[in-house]
Amino acid sequence: MTIDLHAALKRIEQLKDLLAVPPDRKISLHKDYDPGFMPSSRTKQEWEAMLAEGIELLAEYQDRLYAQSEYALLIVLQALDAAGKDGTIKHVMSGVNPQGCDVYSFKKPSSEELRHDYLWRCAARLPERGKIVIFNRSYYEEVLVTRVHPQLLDDQRMPKQWKDEKIWKRRYEEINNFEKYLVHNGTIILKFFLNVSYAEQKRRFLARIDRPEKNWKFSGADVEERRFWKDYQRAYEDCFNATSTEWAPWYVIPADHKPFMRIAVAAIIIKTLHDLKLEYPDVGKERRKELAGIRAALEAE
Repeated sequence: MTIDLHAALKRIEQLKDLLAVPPDRKISLHKDYDPGFMPSSRTKQEWEAMLAEGIELLAEYQDRLYAQSEYALLIVLQALDAAGKDGTIKHVMSGVNPQGCDVYSFKKPSSEELRHDYLWRCAARLPERGKIVIFNRSYYEEVLVTRVHPQLLDDQRMPKQWKDEKIWKRRYEEINNFEKYLVHNGTIILKFFLNVSYAEQKRRFLARIDRPEKNWKFSGADVEERRFWKDYQRAYEDCFNATSTEWAPWYVIPADHKPFMRIAVAAIIIKTLHDLKLEYPDVGKERRKELAGIRAALEAE
């Protein structure tokens, strides 16, 4: 590997600080985070080469995570349509061992899921120790989509006294408490919002129409939701201000340039795993002695 790890980690720390939503102050999504931001001008090939090195390093850390089996990593991906969630998962996680990584997509709740509390379906898919789990959308849909379309609460059969004007504040508190509980029990949480611009989303929608191999990814519902763009921006901003915490921070990732977007996500995951100081388990003297005996027996065959 040609990467200078020390220098790379220092740059990643600066990138994390730039993209994080600080827990101690209110942010403006429009003013503070540029969807088209890139820290330097590089070619697509240069970005892809950097990502390839990052993928190799991520695979090593994931192997240690799996072997040590002490921590779990939960990655939450949220975004508006066409921001690049699927592509990010495909490219960033391409080098990890499938045995140690699972991906779950949360779409419209089923009738069974609606008969439970709103955290239930995601709680059932949390990572076990040693594994990485990616949520493609998550329980945050319940303070984003449901907030933009509050009529969806009618399907949840909640007691009427809890469907009041304080429901979103309560849900923010419930989510914060839920995530703190997970962190206290060894689950590291990284939350990424892929921040695509209004103009870039339109361009990608048109590309999905113009390219036959992309037609399957396009739905008229995507355009319908685009009418609520400003409502979603406000919902996301309120969500970040309420739920970006020291134990489970949000990162707003510029998504107009996909190569940099993928690098940014991979870099923050790598830095987080590096800081855990993961090590392979020490098998102890007796086990090493046993292995030495097995080796001698094999060589004597």
